[in-house]
Amino acid sequence: MSYFIRLSTNFKFDDAIDRMTKALQTEGFGILTDIDVKATLKEKLDVDFKKYRILGACNPSFAYKAFQVEDQIGIMMPCNVTVIEQDNGHVDISIMDPTAAFNVIENEELQPFAVELKNRLERCLTYLEEE
Repeated sequence: MSYFIRLSTNFKFDDAIDRMTKALQTEGFGILTDIDVKATLKEKLDVDFKKYRILGACNPSFAYKAFQVEDQIGIMMPCNVTVIEQDNGHVDISIMDPTAAFNVIENEELQPFAVELKNRLERCLTYLEEE
């Protein structure tokens, strides 16, 4: 089982971030964190790295419901989305697969949340494919 779902695009890097952010909003997600890996590695290690951002997406209503079922679920949040510019010029957008992530938690009550989150995140990628 893979722990992520990927879409390879021809979008420009910044355009891919904008489009994914809008797609996430359509499905009720907000961006809690935005980590610029390239800038961080340059600042901390003085190394050059490809364009790479990690967006920490959260759907507050799902998060609240999950907290009621499993108070330690915050360890698995937010749902991470990566946007990576590859050497071939393609920009890959990958989402964490919540069903894979939640499988490590032995609480069957969380599975419906994981499935619905996965469906919503996959729809975000579908919106991008349709553009």
